[in-house]
Amino acid sequence: MSRAVLPDDAELTCRIQGLDLESKVRLLTGVSLWKVPAEPRLGLAAVTVSDGPQGVRGTLDDPADTGLLAPAPSAVAAAWDTGLAERLGELFAIEAQRKGVDVVLAPAVNLQRTPVAGRHFEYFSEDPLLTAAVAAAAVRGLQGRGVGACLKHFVANDSETDRTRYRARLDERTLREVYLAPFEQVLAEAEPWSVMAAYSGVDDGTQSAPMTEHTRLLREVLKQEWGFAGPVVSDWSATKSTVASALGGLDLVMPGPHGPWGEALVAAVRAGEVPEHLVDDKVLRLLRLARHTGRLGAPGHDPRPSATPAAPGPEEFGLLREVAARGTVVLRNGQDLLPLSPERLGSVALIGPNAVDPYLQGGGSAFVPAIRTVSFAEGLRAALPEQVRLSVHRGGDSRLGAPFVSGDLPADPDTSAPGVRAEFFDADGTLVGGELRRSGDWSAYGAFTPATRRVVLRTVLTLTEPGTHRLQVGCVGRFSVTVDGAEIWSGDDDRGVELVLESSHHHPPLKDIELHVGDEPRRVALMVDLTVVDAGGYDRFVTAQLRHAPPGPTPYEEIAEAVAAAADAEVAVVVVGTNEEVESEGWDRTGMDLPGHQNELVREVLAANPRTIVVVNAGAPVLLPWADEAPALLWAWLPGQEAGHALADVLLGRAEPSGRLPWTLPARAEDVPVPDARPRDGIVDYTEGVHVGHRAWDRAGLAPAFPFGHGLGWTHWSYDAVTLSLKSPVSAASLISPAGGDGLNLTVELTNTGPRPGREVVQVYLEPPQDGVDRPVRLLAGFATVHAEAGARASAEVHVPARAFQIWDTQTQDWHTPPGRYRLHIGRSSRDLRLAVDTAVDPHHARTR
Repeated sequence: MSRAVLPDDAELTCRIQGLDLESKVRLLTGVSLWKVPAEPRLGLAAVTVSDGPQGVRGTLDDPADTGLLAPAPSAVAAAWDTGLAERLGELFAIEAQRKGVDVVLAPAVNLQRTPVAGRHFEYFSEDPLLTAAVAAAAVRGLQGRGVGACLKHFVANDSETDRTRYRARLDERTLREVYLAPFEQVLAEAEPWSVMAAYSGVDDGTQSAPMTEHTRLLREVLKQEWGFAGPVVSDWSATKSTVASALGGLDLVMPGPHGPWGEALVAAVRAGEVPEHLVDDKVLRLLRLARHTGRLGAPGHDPRPSATPAAPGPEEFGLLREVAARGTVVLRNGQDLLPLSPERLGSVALIGPNAVDPYLQGGGSAFVPAIRTVSFAEGLRAALPEQVRLSVHRGGDSRLGAPFVSGDLPADPDTSAPGVRAEFFDADGTLVGGELRRSGDWSAYGAFTPATRRVVLRTVLTLTEPGTHRLQVGCVGRFSVTVDGAEIWSGDDDRGVELVLESSHHHPPLKDIELHVGDEPRRVALMVDLTVVDAGGYDRFVTAQLRHAPPGPTPYEEIAEAVAAAADAEVAVVVVGTNEEVESEGWDRTGMDLPGHQNELVREVLAANPRTIVVVNAGAPVLLPWADEAPALLWAWLPGQEAGHALADVLLGRAEPSGRLPWTLPARAEDVPVPDARPRDGIVDYTEGVHVGHRAWDRAGLAPAFPFGHGLGWTHWSYDAVTLSLKSPVSAASLISPAGGDGLNLTVELTNTGPRPGREVVQVYLEPPQDGVDRPVRLLAGFATVHAEAGARASAEVHVPARAFQIWDTQTQDWHTPPGRYRLHIGRSSRDLRLAVDTAVDPHHARTR
């Protein structure tokens, strides 16, 4: 059905009235992990959703179902370019259509309140304005091509520890001015078609409840005050109640087909506990979503299917490469070491655990099996002239986990064929099936028969290399592990979906077993007996990981070998960072140190070669105690599938790394304003109030390693002049309009004084009057990105919205602009401020000076 004849709300309401109560309630719980039910009598086809912050994962949960893997959201925000974010949103829409997905569960606009948050990489920024601007652009790109966005996680779900149980306690001003702000701005600017309610709860001083039940925030603020007309979707398995969630404003329980609604909600309606008109409103909201996404047609007819886009190719890969390069941040560039001149190079030593095994994406629901990946070594080798010698050295392993057993090492105990034998047993202990796989990775394995209650893995490892071998076994749930017939480990955890929500189904605890091998080979019989976990909407699974590390050099021996290679090379490139054991959904980090011996590696390479470039491959802040010693220092994020090509483009000057930090990089752990977000007695207290991120650093007067907004690029800029004008006629109303309304415009004149063309991110920070109100010292109020050739001038037009001047008045329950003199600072970061202009606001007029 064409959009020209789509049914309006009145017609949809009539259709809904033709359904019985049971049929309406059936639509309010997913029919599976990723699908919303169809209803031919309404003309409703099934709506398919998919995770999507780093790419569109799809619905098969099959490693063979590959897709485009984009840089992590923090890397996208680091470009400070809404046009680039919108192009990426368009690419996600095409990818979604390719995979038959109607709604992408993104973007996530929670804030990076603490640097150790597990999903830090999945969020855009510590700043609400930058977060909102980039997210709104991504939503426009997605929905402009007919694929729905799902704005998440509403609200104050900014950490992972006990995320399904804790309450975030924050005052009303903090909630309104900081944590609700990105949601409000994105809804106003881009109108996302759905919103996801978070796992956690909120105590805002008015109501304390899980977000799936929070009447004040879901119904009164989101739907009534802001006018949101789409469905509020639960985070997966977040809904724990029937009546409270139905009354609270939730519209769709995911996943399905089971959950707390269904027959229980029907009974609650008939008992008068839930008005039926609320059920009708929930169905109407789902139909609006289906109408937007082309999944709604005439009753009794399926909507016209859309054409499936062609498979991704060079154009799509090129955009991902551009985003990764543009988001890369130059933190230091002493003696203009970068970019390198490839024609003058003779040798390059590529060093570091992440040089050998890059961390391309964060773990958890955002994970995407990539259609291809380009390692840092592959990218450099392809870009460097043939005569340049490139050597690669790990310099020590930063991971605690050994590699999975694979290849010919494991053998079926019965046939000696390579692999690990899985046998499926029903409740009576009868063998009902099996499989042989040449891998030790049985994480979240569910390819067994429906009758299966236990999965038993058996294999024999033949260890030939003399020395100490390290065997690791990881399991969750109820299990037992035997080695050579002796039980060495067992578990009795009978939880279900919680094992998924904490991500231990993919990251189980590991048991280390040392096995000594002499001159003769040693055969080791390994058996793992696993009880099937029932995870509700996430289906049934078992998890086991069989890992093995043979005898080998110590980390210090590997460091020595890498240092020798660095000393022998003209240039050393050291890539350090995090990995899947560190940054993931499901848990928060316990600290910010680089894992393993990476700090020792960097220091020794720096001492061996004065032409050393250090590249940080991490999504969230890590401490860099040697940062001031590094001649050149880049932050390359979790760069996605085109990592190697993007880094080569940056190092060799083919692309400018024009990124700016979207968060503050601490120099010392003790300086971090919010060092952790661990609940105390089930509560996460937001005691810092409105002073989040760089605002807190400014308030404390502390010096970070690198400030919010910092980034050098490949050229230099002078800030020459600034002029200010009101967007509308001078009046009090010009500074008291809603978000997205009137405000101020700044024109900033600047000059590219360097030797190369480049981009500059012009940042505007608002300093409010010191009037006794608890407000940030400065806050980000606007930004713009400009490009200029070497020696050329450029003009940046920056809009400062009225909301930047305002605070939430808890007495009047409305926005208020305190009178007084405001100063607008213009510069390259929150600490590098080049120009300033004042404006005065009083209750009767605003004037500029």
